[in-house]
Amino acid sequence: MTTPQGDDPTVVDAEIVPDTTAPTTPTTPTFTPDYTDDGVPNFDYVRDRIEKRVHTAPAEVELAGLGGGGPTAESLDAQRAERDEAARAKLAEIRRSMGGG
Repeated sequence: MTTPQGDDPTVVDAEIVPDTTAPTTPTTPTFTPDYTDDGVPNFDYVRDRIEKRVHTAPAEVELAGLGGGGPTAESLDAQRAERDEAARAKLAEIRRSMGGG
């Protein structure tokens, strides 16, 4: 059995309020001169993007620490080999002092 809207306390009577945040005039799509009507980028746009990447790439490498000032793989390998040798020598010294031979 259904009850009328006025008798049901869970039903809220409300009115539709217009949305004032929405634009009242329709917006037109923005025209981008970097693309053709078919959506293909033009030559100037592509050239500018490539030049931007060419100019920012060295800076990104420098910020990442990969540029000439950082350690090379060979120097890191040499440092690791020195540490490993020092660790083996220390371990052998500890074993001798404990009488383990």
